[in-house]
Amino acid sequence: MEQPRSAQQPGAHQAAAQHQSGPQSAAWAGDSAPTQPLRTSPRPTVPDPTDKRRQGRSAPEQPSGPSGLRSPIAQRIGVGVGALIVACGLAYVADLILSSGQVPRGVVVAGIDIGGKDTAAATAELRAAVDPRVDQELPLQIGDVQTRLTPKTAGLSADWDATFARVGGQPLNPITRLTSLFITHTVPVVSTIDERALDAQLTALRVHDRATVEGTIAFDGARPVAVPPVPGRILDGPAARTVLIENWYLGALLDLPETAAPIAVRAEAVEHALHTIAEPAVSAPIVFAGKNNATGRLEPEQIASIIFFAPDGQGGLAAAFKHEAALGVLGPQLAPSEVEAKDATFAVTGSTPTVVPAVVGDKINWAKTLEQLPNLIVAAQERTAQAIYEKVDPKLTTEAANALGVTEVMGQFTTSGFSGPSGVNIRVVARKVNGAIVKPGETFSLNDFTGPRGTAEGYVESGIIDHGRPSTAVGGGISQFATTLYNAAYFAGMEDAGHTEHSYYISRYPAAREATVFDGAIDLKFRNNSQSGVYIETSTTDSEVTVRLWGTKIVNVESITGEKTKPTEPTEIKLPKGKECIATEGAPGFTISDTRVITDRKTSREISRSTRTVKYDAVPVVKCE
Repeated sequence: MEQPRSAQQPGAHQAAAQHQSGPQSAAWAGDSAPTQPLRTSPRPTVPDPTDKRRQGRSAPEQPSGPSGLRSPIAQRIGVGVGALIVACGLAYVADLILSSGQVPRGVVVAGIDIGGKDTAAATAELRAAVDPRVDQELPLQIGDVQTRLTPKTAGLSADWDATFARVGGQPLNPITRLTSLFITHTVPVVSTIDERALDAQLTALRVHDRATVEGTIAFDGARPVAVPPVPGRILDGPAARTVLIENWYLGALLDLPETAAPIAVRAEAVEHALHTIAEPAVSAPIVFAGKNNATGRLEPEQIASIIFFAPDGQGGLAAAFKHEAALGVLGPQLAPSEVEAKDATFAVTGSTPTVVPAVVGDKINWAKTLEQLPNLIVAAQERTAQAIYEKVDPKLTTEAANALGVTEVMGQFTTSGFSGPSGVNIRVVARKVNGAIVKPGETFSLNDFTGPRGTAEGYVESGIIDHGRPSTAVGGGISQFATTLYNAAYFAGMEDAGHTEHSYYISRYPAAREATVFDGAIDLKFRNNSQSGVYIETSTTDSEVTVRLWGTKIVNVESITGEKTKPTEPTEIKLPKGKECIATEGAPGFTISDTRVITDRKTSREISRSTRTVKYDAVPVVKCE
């Protein structure tokens, strides 16, 4: 029987099989090619030589490529995926085109959802909601305190251009565009800030700070009591600034952050000071020993009144002392041991002045003495210390007084005609001025020397001239002493350093050669222009006051009074009857001058000539009706 050709020519069949690329290649013929890899594709069917029906027919051709890619299912899937990609692309492009000019989806600004809205409409909506809040009070919470602030006053407003620049345009990322359908994105409003105004408001808010109440030691009588610290809180400036800038536009209550206030004294330090300083301090008296067996003693309750505690800068407490209070307790007890410094002065016996020697003082140096207190208060046994003394030199020593050349009267003057309350005031001021020394070149001021002239100084209410009318005031009558002193200095050749005449002429004073004074306003001054010192001596009687200036007389002084000129007639004033109305007959006014001629005492040579002209007003006629 004839065999098939493929079986008869195995070599040719093998060659043909090596040129086929698909899985439908022919079966191997024996093991002529053992190195050929085993193929997993189905073998072609070998024709059965006994099957006559299949003889003469050729085997059907097999496809040359993979069979999976040409399956109908795979082709359908590929078409579907491609169509989906195309559809998504078209949807993306369409969405991008349709959303042009709109705010990106999901954007929320100032609590308002503006996503997907026209940019102009979104801007208008935001401005309508936020811009009015600039002028509205913004509620603030600072700890347990509620207050308010106006954003405009704080220099805060919205910068819409910058805000929408932060919002941005339509995103190109398709994933971002897809997720914007489901999520939101909050964009904060960008603020314009006036730094100075904001700083000022933050500073103003610090009024609500609560400072730490530092721990200390208090005393209940002589019993020390620990006072623990109470922590405070203060506004956290930088954090509060951020909260305001980032949230003001919401218009809702803002909780401004605080921070703990500094604390200078630790709680345990208070207890330490109580047991190591305060309790020992009042455990027993403290004694200061002075000269001449004098002692100053501080009892426990007195110690408690002069001691206090302050932060030591290292978290603890340090004891400090009220020196004035301590001096008030110890001073009177130790005063008998002290010697007051006294300036040298002069005493006049007959017509001869003599120097009264100065006294060098011996006074307690309280600053140095009280420096011993810190050690004394913690001492368990020896609680006594010595008072520390120091010498105090007088301002005018005996030697300096002898060198002043006070040997004779340079000038003197006497006035009279006073009585009653006026006399009281004149005698008080005379006693005050008596003994005053004016060194060469110095200026004497009556107001500065006497100080206030009130009831506390011994002055009483007396008559004065007020706007030409009689009246009363404390210290009335002092002008008579001022006139007496002025004339004594005038005839002593002293330099006039400032004086004021009365507005109305008073007959007991020399015309154009008199002076008035008023506490704190009108003064009498003269300068010692001589080479010697000037010692002022005053004396009074019931109706007279005399002032003498002692020194070395080197000039003679002459007064030339001019004639009265330019008379003026008084006006008439009518006042209701009563205590305030004192009737007077009035007096004419006039103008007059005084010329002072100073000559050398030895040679009679004229040294100077000066004229002073004074206008006196008419004293009005006062009628009480």
